[in-house]
Amino acid sequence: MIYNIAIFLYNLGVHVAALFGRKPRKMIKGHWIVYDLLRQQREKDAKYIWFHAASLGEFEQGCPLIEKIKAEHPEYKILLTFFSPSGYEVRKHYEQADIICYLPFDKPRNVQKFLDLARPSMAFFIKYEFWKNYLDGLKDHHIPVYSVSSIFRKDQIFFKWYGGTYRDVLKDFDHLFVQNEASRRFLAKIGIDQVTVTGDTRFDRVLQIRQQAKELPLVEKFKNNSLTLVAGSSWGPDEDLFIRYFNENPRLKLIIAPHVIDENHLVEIINKIKRPYVRYSKATPSRLAAADCLIIDCFGLLSSIYRYGEIAYIGGGFGVGIHNILEATVYGIPVIFGPNFQKFMEARQLLEVQGAITIQSYEELKTELNRMISDPSYLDQLGINAADYVKSCSGATDKILSHIRF
Repeated sequence: MIYNIAIFLYNLGVHVAALFGRKPRKMIKGHWIVYDLLRQQREKDAKYIWFHAASLGEFEQGCPLIEKIKAEHPEYKILLTFFSPSGYEVRKHYEQADIICYLPFDKPRNVQKFLDLARPSMAFFIKYEFWKNYLDGLKDHHIPVYSVSSIFRKDQIFFKWYGGTYRDVLKDFDHLFVQNEASRRFLAKIGIDQVTVTGDTRFDRVLQIRQQAKELPLVEKFKNNSLTLVAGSSWGPDEDLFIRYFNENPRLKLIIAPHVIDENHLVEIINKIKRPYVRYSKATPSRLAAADCLIIDCFGLLSSIYRYGEIAYIGGGFGVGIHNILEATVYGIPVIFGPNFQKFMEARQLLEVQGAITIQSYEELKTELNRMISDPSYLDQLGINAADYVKSCSGATDKILSHIRF
């Protein structure tokens, strides 16, 4: 009852927010068409596997599973749902899925209607997706459901004295494929034993992305065999540090792909730069030849851009948390990030194997970059450690699928 009230209030809040914001408005409009879309697009006699991802990051974790199933089990079609517009809007044309839509809010009536129309043969919920009514509905319909690449910590509600309702939700899963042994132990303590440690499918995904990386002639021309730092998903506090270093060190070229790409933020970045720069959208051969800094003012290129760097700086560590570091390390380059990384297992492990560096101040960044630039063998070894780490953690997709009965 309390859970359903919370969902109702959340639903109401999103509708109110939609009056003022573009993102919630897109979500509401997407919800309006879900049932008609399922009626129109679902093939009557086909078998569907349902994948649900909250947003873009979870989608990337699910990709290796979707694509392996499509290749090995063509008798199944794929239904892909998103909760967030930031996932749906970017991937609504994903070719490996047969139907793509939003997931309606987790209200009992929505659940019944959705499952009656979708009729999945099985379902995969990626990482932190624990919608009680949907999971209860799948169990009631005897539809196998799996949690993929989930990770559990002792501070989560499942392990609190008042978390009984949420513990019961976990019992709805036929199996949970978790990232690490600690997660398995936490679940065992609350009586959840349908668990296998398989690792994180993100490692498989970044290896896929590396194989599919785009050739970017403009970036190649800008680099021109120079030592290059790629700063990905950066925020203002990150930019204050690495731009200052760049300004003071003419041997280094810089590529900045900020997390927020709007004109105000781009102007802030430009105002900090004291060496020649060019924006990607305005790049010409002559401008690239004259520039020491390339500002990426469009989306969708970052995962391919990392291949052009010798060092990567990953943003977010001076805010709520670092962004994706695996997209860089898969190319065998070391990553640098700020102090807020503790919730990210891959960051902690990369630090342990000496494939990454964390810094808390400009002086620490300066010390580390000076060492990397002046000692090529040190820089190379950091990169080797990073690449070896990614390879050693791959294989979760095959481990998961070996447990699934099709």
